[in-house]
Amino acid sequence: MTIIVFDLDDTLYDEITFVYSGFREVARFLASSYSLSEDILYADMLCELEQSGRGKVFDAALQKAGIHSRENVGSCLKVYRQHVPQIELFDDARRFLDRSAPNSLYIVTDGNKLVQHRKVLALGLYDYPAIKKVYISRRFGVHNEKPSPHCFHLICAEEKVSANAVVYVGDNPAKDFVGIRPLGFRTVRIMRGNHKDVEREPHYEAEYRIHTLDELEDILIEMNMDKG
Repeated sequence: MTIIVFDLDDTLYDEITFVYSGFREVARFLASSYSLSEDILYADMLCELEQSGRGKVFDAALQKAGIHSRENVGSCLKVYRQHVPQIELFDDARRFLDRSAPNSLYIVTDGNKLVQHRKVLALGLYDYPAIKKVYISRRFGVHNEKPSPHCFHLICAEEKVSANAVVYVGDNPAKDFVGIRPLGFRTVRIMRGNHKDVEREPHYEAEYRIHTLDELEDILIEMNMDKG
């Protein structure tokens, strides 16, 4: 029996769409609070994101609007984290989930507990018959986020299988595979999202690479042949 486990961000949906959704909600909040232009605020956030990354997006937008304060930065972060995301599954993810048997798949994802929960909820994953359980790793403590194998051991215990019966599909070689592959877990890297062009040392990489989840079934067949 093979147990398939998916990462969430950039594996089942495009994470940047969550960022855009959050920025739009923050821009709407600031516009209504200070009688500013929502579209200009949103454009300023996107510009800062492109130029400097996510780290100081709200600081930069607030400074440009002349309303920067520590309190306002905190309010922006709160709105961003608590908003209802406007996000959708990748088409290939939806196809894979639709044709999978009930209670046959797991998700393991890192990040803020409430944010990740809202993402899963917005994507409808709690309602998918194929998804048996979603593990948001930070619920077990930050130290049990990937590359910790903690959630994967929980899955093995629940399914009563050894590590080599579990296949993890993720996108980030910095953390998705390095902690579990040495333990015998099988690993597949999907080449998309923010990390698609990243190349790491061999021990960080997965056994297999795919570009869409439509390729995954062939990889699973190959893995089972290897076992034989």
